[in-house]
Amino acid sequence: MAKLRLGVIGAGSWAVASHLPNLAKRRDEVDFVAVARKGELLRKVADDWGFQVASEDFRDVIAAGIDICVVASPTAFHHEHAKAALEAGAHVLIEKPVTVEPAETWELVRLAESKGLHLVCSFGWNFLPMLVEAKRLMEEKGIGEVEHLVVHMSSATRELLSAQGAYPDAAPDAVPESQTWADPKLSGGGYAQAQLSHALGLSLWLTGLRGESVFALMSTILDSSVEHYDACALRFANGAIGTLAGGSAHLGYDGNKHELALRAIGSEGHLLCDLQREAVWVYRPGDDTRLPVRHGDAAYNDDGPPNALVDLALGRDVRNYAPGELGARTVEILEAAYRSAASGKLEAVRR
Repeated sequence: MAKLRLGVIGAGSWAVASHLPNLAKRRDEVDFVAVARKGELLRKVADDWGFQVASEDFRDVIAAGIDICVVASPTAFHHEHAKAALEAGAHVLIEKPVTVEPAETWELVRLAESKGLHLVCSFGWNFLPMLVEAKRLMEEKGIGEVEHLVVHMSSATRELLSAQGAYPDAAPDAVPESQTWADPKLSGGGYAQAQLSHALGLSLWLTGLRGESVFALMSTILDSSVEHYDACALRFANGAIGTLAGGSAHLGYDGNKHELALRAIGSEGHLLCDLQREAVWVYRPGDDTRLPVRHGDAAYNDDGPPNALVDLALGRDVRNYAPGELGARTVEILEAAYRSAASGKLEAVRR
């Protein structure tokens, strides 16, 4: 069987630290063909990983002829880059948040469907065994109609979102470019885009909810151009209400084990999912299920999305736990939250 031809658009810090090492473990099935990124590190990335084509122009990646594509460029460019890859017939792994505007994400979803291609979002938690089991419990047992959802998160992004540097011990090609995160023209915003996208990707996946309207407050510190703290009140399409909040912790906070917890109350039971304390609990009267998780089971690992991309592209019977439509539902809420913070009003989500 011929190897899948891999293209990478945006070989920045996370692509180098996670996506490329994980894909390199599949060298017997994946051929590293073309990479695009800006700056002097392009040649180093190409040499380190054995790419045949290296360019600052993403169109050269597309022209190289690829079967799968990782889009890890700044958020503002995701739509253009992913659309080009899909139109060229490549299955796509796209970083979160998928796009800034909901209409752009839904366009990518429809394009992938029309071409019979897979669109995988980089929501790594969704692929962890502990959370795959939580999803199974919600599908098999459930909690009835979800009526209320509370989500809270904190993670070490204080310095990153302030363009004050982050990951001081990282290799040069794995140091984030500050403008990618701290320039709202590239990122679309701060903590909500960088981290609450993960929280939404997990909570909307587990509950199946879709946003209807958002009222948001945001706070900026350290003379940053993007926000560090978010507090949102949500109404969902099924009539449920909830809250979504989070903020930046300091470097070194709890290692790679984020504080992320969600609690859903339904018409027939409750769901608790706490990643910091590693607990999954689905309760229904007469049926109390607590998963036997171990220390480390919830530590963030992003190997699931790239492995899913390869397996799906090869036609294997695996499940995409982070499909494009989930990414679109997260973008709907995020975009409405930023509009609300700017207007001071409750804002309806845009489809």
